[in-house]
Amino acid sequence: MIERILSKTISERLFTGKAIILLGARQVGKTSLLKSVFQSNSDLLWFNADELDVQNLFQNTTATRLKAFFGTKKIIVIDEAQRIQDIGLRLKLITDSLPEYQLIVTGSSAFELANKLNEPLTGRKWEYQLFPISFAEMVKHHGLLEEKRLLPHRLVYGYYPEVITTLGAEEQVLKLLSDSFLYKDILMLDQIKKPDSLVKLLQALAYQVGSQVSYNELAQLTNLDAKTVEKYIVLLEQAFIVFRLGSFSRNLRNELKFTRKIYFYDNGIRNALINNYSQIENRLDAGALWENFAISERKKHLHYAGINTNVWFWRTKQQNEIDYLEERNGQLSAYEFKWNPTAKTKHPKIFLNAYNDAQFTVIHKDNIEEFVLNSNIAKTL
Repeated sequence: MIERILSKTISERLFTGKAIILLGARQVGKTSLLKSVFQSNSDLLWFNADELDVQNLFQNTTATRLKAFFGTKKIIVIDEAQRIQDIGLRLKLITDSLPEYQLIVTGSSAFELANKLNEPLTGRKWEYQLFPISFAEMVKHHGLLEEKRLLPHRLVYGYYPEVITTLGAEEQVLKLLSDSFLYKDILMLDQIKKPDSLVKLLQALAYQVGSQVSYNELAQLTNLDAKTVEKYIVLLEQAFIVFRLGSFSRNLRNELKFTRKIYFYDNGIRNALINNYSQIENRLDAGALWENFAISERKKHLHYAGINTNVWFWRTKQQNEIDYLEERNGQLSAYEFKWNPTAKTKHPKIFLNAYNDAQFTVIHKDNIEEFVLNSNIAKTL
């Protein structure tokens, strides 16, 4: 079994007077992680909130009744907690009235769970996000050399746990994941009036990975209006399927100020949406896949390491561009992504002249480990 990075953190947070909230897309391994952490612990009581009787149990209840259900078990797991009405108030009740119990809650729908938890559980929770398996976790599992050899495979099939553990059936697993299972929580919302358009939107975003996206252009492609496109993208982001990267603008008048790029948390899901599993050597979108992979892996690394960093991309009206920027403690670091280590890269002179204290690095397959295992590798030109 692959040891997940958050295992140690969760163990260290037990019985500190706060609920532990674990968020992440469906099938990224939240349940497996918790079962691994508590496999030898007899004090665990597990509730699956996808089941109707569990939802009913936590509605209109009291601390006395819950204590009777919990009995002598001290660690209470509520899986897919967004299914329970007013779950935030229920967890507050348990945390305040039954402090002898450790609550652990998982959710795959931030748009539902966050609204239910934030106010009631202010100051009463540790919150973490679990991603698909990371490059760092696979390096720990079988070594850096082996994982770097598998990079072409990861760029196509991604890091979902079942994809990694079902060799030879990656395409079938990804099809099951992408055929609405990942979007189950979104499609159940009343806000989704046109589910077919949601799928078209996902496919359009898949084709535009690494490029700026226009909500108006996406609206034309999907038969939606621009405001609905933006709302759907927010929902997809809160379901941990995609994430947005905004544009950086400070010194230059011709910098683009209000554009964005959208990336997928997992390359395999992106490729499944457009049904393209061609190997990386034969693909016209190899550069976009590498950029998506590197940025999503960096996002995992920064989150797991607890590093707060401002992130953007940069572009001017004259099409000068830098793929990815980070700012931490006033220091700007700029990155370009090239799958081929020998590919020519133009140094961003306009950017470096405007921000002369910035550092610049090209990330390719030969040095990717420095970018996704270390906190800061940018080098001054």
